[in-house]
Amino acid sequence: MDSLFDSAAEEATPQPLAVRMRPRTLDEVIGQRHLLGPGTPLRRLVESEAPMSLFLWGPPGTGKTTLAYVVSNVTKRRFVEISAVSAGVKDVRAAIDNARRELGMTGRQTVLFVDEVHRFNKAQQDALLPAVENRWVTFIGATTENPFFSVISPLLSRSLLLTLESLSDDDVRAVLQRAVSDPRGLAGRATLAPEALEHLVRLAGGDARRSLTYLEAAALLADDITVEVVEKAVDKAAVRYDRQGDQHYDVISAFIKSMRGSDADAALHYLARMIEAGEDPRFIARRIVIFASEDVGMADPTCLQTAVAAAQAVQLIGLPEGQINLAHAVIHCAMAPKSNAVVKAIGAAIGDVRKGLIGQVPGHLRDAHYPGAAKLGHGDGYKYPHDFEHGLVRQEYAPEQVRERRYYEPTRHGAEAPVAERWAKIRDFLRKPS
Repeated sequence: MDSLFDSAAEEATPQPLAVRMRPRTLDEVIGQRHLLGPGTPLRRLVESEAPMSLFLWGPPGTGKTTLAYVVSNVTKRRFVEISAVSAGVKDVRAAIDNARRELGMTGRQTVLFVDEVHRFNKAQQDALLPAVENRWVTFIGATTENPFFSVISPLLSRSLLLTLESLSDDDVRAVLQRAVSDPRGLAGRATLAPEALEHLVRLAGGDARRSLTYLEAAALLADDITVEVVEKAVDKAAVRYDRQGDQHYDVISAFIKSMRGSDADAALHYLARMIEAGEDPRFIARRIVIFASEDVGMADPTCLQTAVAAAQAVQLIGLPEGQINLAHAVIHCAMAPKSNAVVKAIGAAIGDVRKGLIGQVPGHLRDAHYPGAAKLGHGDGYKYPHDFEHGLVRQEYAPEQVRERRYYEPTRHGAEAPVAERWAKIRDFLRKPS
């Protein structure tokens, strides 16, 4: 249902800390500097009286509702919020009708904020189109999912898409410190130990709303907020883990070595430790992608596909759901047959190049497309493999200096075994004297 926020309602109803600390101006917003600078579309919206339609796309707790509220507050427009989880077409049309009435009677514009707009079906999204096209409202839709997949194109094409980023640790730290001292927050009634502050930052995982919810829960238990108080308040033990220190390197090392050793249970344990400690899930995903080629390679080529898909999924949906995708990739990598032939092959090739074993590209392999190339003999004698049986033809491919070098030495593990047999036959055929 619609909910109209105004000062009287806020004073009458005790609000959660996260709501009380909601910024009132763009200058109070922490994070998202790429959206808030001079001349940015969001700034122009706030400084202009003209209606505009926006989609705010980003992970939970990055300030989508906050930005919509700030736009309403600064521009003195009515703020009407609809949750796509519970609202239907009837609710959407009622909100638009009320906005049109207000505009016609008083000239006051309305910010129509639709949270989780990706949950609206096509009919519900279609109901928004007249209001967007006719500028009856300033429409702001918030979504955690890619709007190019979840929002109808007519609505998306009539709106400006702004992408929000996860808050950095420094951003979350600033949010918490402001909440402790600000009169709207704890007003200095509680103290936050440095270790407890860092624990809250880790638990937040870039989500400002979560950090304030946890802080409020801790403040209800004690005025002196320690790590132990935070643990008791949120029922989550502090994981001793310094992302800049030894624990970071030790855990990621154990994680990689556990996957390499095919111990899926141990690898999942270290994955869980990193996630619970607030490690950047994108960092974890990158390490899995590297592992898929470095330690599995051609023994299971699908492992890289799974790892890349998990990395993309984490980028798209974030945590906590992204932990499932990471676990999927970790189990695949741990259980896959292992081969380091790929990393050894490129390492050997790069080693030879660095030693100066380079040589001239054989003339028949040189580019023959540009004017004058034929006169230089480029491409002369090149044999097109597709014109020959099995797509193979014996000719020189490597420079003379490395003609006999062998870089890729496949193992007999998993799917690499048939590759090894095929490569042995191809290599013998190509290297055999004509």
